[in-house]
Order: sequence, then C-alpha cells, then structure tokens
Amino acid sequence: MKNKVFILVILFQTVDLALSTPKKYESIFNFGDSLSDTGNLLLSGALVFPVIGQLPYGETFFQHATGRCSDGRLIIDFIAEAFSLPYLQPYLAVKQGQSSQHGVNFAFSGATALDAEFFFQRNMGSILWTNNSLNVQLGWFRKLKSDLCSDNESCDDFFKKSLFLVGEIGGNDYNYAFFLGGSIKQLQSMVPSVVGAIANATSALIEEGAVELMVPGNFPIGCSAVYLTLFESPKKEDYDRHGCLKAFNGFAKYHNNQLKQALDTLRQKYPHARIFYADYYGAAMRYVHAPLHHGFYGGTLKACCGGGGPYNFNISARCGHPGSEACKDPSVYSNWDGIHLTEAAYRHIALALINGSSSHPPLISSPLSD
Repeated sequence: MKNKVFILVILFQTVDLALSTPKKYESIFNFGDSLSDTGNLLLSGALVFPVIGQLPYGETFFQHATGRCSDGRLIIDFIAEAFSLPYLQPYLAVKQGQSSQHGVNFAFSGATALDAEFFFQRNMGSILWTNNSLNVQLGWFRKLKSDLCSDNESCDDFFKKSLFLVGEIGGNDYNYAFFLGGSIKQLQSMVPSVVGAIANATSALIEEGAVELMVPGNFPIGCSAVYLTLFESPKKEDYDRHGCLKAFNGFAKYHNNQLKQALDTLRQKYPHARIFYADYYGAAMRYVHAPLHHGFYGGTLKACCGGGGPYNFNISARCGHPGSEACKDPSVYSNWDGIHLTEAAYRHIALALINGSSSHPPLISSPLSD
C-alpha cells in the first residue's frame, strides 16, 4: 500500500504545474542573470558565450537553441506555465516589437547585482561578460513602463496583478571574484554590498508599484561542477558526505542569511507588499541529498554536457565547444554544463517554489489567489 501511495505522489508531481496552481498573476517581470535569461544575451549579439545559440543548448524541450543556458526550460518558464502565462519575452525582443502585456524578462547572462564600476575600480572589470547589471535592467523596466500603463492608477491596477522576480542575481558578483583568486574571507566583505544592491532594486520596484515580489537566494555553489573542478582539494575534510565543498556552500548560506535579513527589513518598510524569499539553496540540496529519489541517476555533481574530467567540466572544452559532448539523457542529471542546471533540476526547484516548500511565505498563499 505504501508503494502505491508513493507512486501516486510521484505521478501527481509530474502533472503540469498549472493544474495545481490557481491562476492569479496576469504578468511576470523578471530580473537576473543566466539562470533566468531567455534570450537577451543572444539577441544582444554579444560573442561572450555564443554556444547558447546552438545545440545541444535547448535540445530537450524547445529542440532548438533559444538563448537559455540549459538543455530546456528554466525556473522562470515553469513559473509562467504554472500561472497559465506565455513564456516571457526577453526585453530585447520586446524592443523589436514583441508584446509585453504578459510580462518581460530583463535578465541578462553574466549580469551582476553590483554595477560594472564596482569591478573596474577593483581591477576585475576585464572578466565581466556584460555591463547590464541589475541597475541597468531596472532602467529597462522604467523605459518600458509607459508602454504598460499610462498613469498611477492604471499602473497600480496592472502591477497588483503582476509577479516580480528579483533574481537569482549576485552569483556572478562572487563567481568573478572567486575565479580571479579571491578568498572566501575577502568575498564575505562583498556580501553587504551585493545584498544591498538586491534590496535596493526590490525597494525601487515597490516604489514603482510592485506589490508581489519573489527574491531568490544563491544556490549551493560548493556542489557546482565548475567550483568542484577549479577548487578541487586533496583534503577529504573539505567535502561534505555528498561530495560538495563545505566552505563554498557555507559562503552561499552566509549570503542567503544576509539576504533574508534584508528582506525582513523591507517587509517592515513596505507592509502592503508581499515579499517572498525563494530558497534555491534548500530546494537544490533536496536532490543533492537524495539524487535517486529525484530521478538523477547520472548524479548531481557531474555535468551532463562537458569536455571530461572528474566532474565533466573542462574550461578548455566547455559545453558546446570543440571537445565537449552532451549526455544522452539530460533528465537524469541535475547539472547541465558545469555552471547551469538541467531542465529537470529547474523543474524540481520551480515545483518547490509553487507548492511553498521552498518559498517563504508560500507563493500559492497570496491573497491574489482568492
């Protein structure tokens, strides 16, 4: 009997998310980096990461490359599906005439929470993929706002039915610094600035009329193939029992705790707004702790697409580049290319946000669902 119940639970979890979620949002506006970019980097014509414009990127669901840094859909895509909304148009497509009434995606691969000036002042500017930081994305939103509504009353009416996602962002701020040799202790001093930038952007959106905002934390970067490869340690005690680097996961939790405190402050300042914390860390660690239970028979630390090595991440043969190869079935892997996740992993995380197990407060408990 227990086995039958377990099978039923799994079956219900694989049903389209839209079936279990009330339709309440009429539009979604997303800000972030490559974890949620649905095509802005590709449309920009930048040659920083051109492989996302060709297979195997996009092979799983779309069956062609879309500019998403994954084999298929992202968290933002699953959230749109859950509320019966179309996939978000990237901002640069909207500029070319696409409709924006159901929302817009401002996320840009490589984007940082802090402005580019911060990195140039610290001699780290040369490693930046883009200058389209969170502040730049806010500027894009403000330019577009007049196309969405004409006055305060119409804007208030429009945005009260909208969900704003502010991130995940901030991961690249740390990635750039870590990859240039920064220590965890050095980077901890960056956290207040990064968290402050995210909080300021959230505050600015509320001032613009947003009332429902989801702000995600950072992923467990110590379980990421790129970190496991670049910061491999000969010391067994540097790894947890799942094979993740403890110190880097500790850093991610440090950022997340600071972010949660900042969001608590914003809730006090804006009691009329509903600010959700999205626990990406906790959602990801569930399948790291129990990969087989979640269907990740290929593992959670090794990349599906890459150029070899213990974690199938090779800086000189990254996914899509000569010398790399994609696995036959990305759905049994959680890590796609060493940096980004597979559609299967993103779906698990999106489900956790929708059902409330990794969203604080639960996304589905919003008053708009009445």
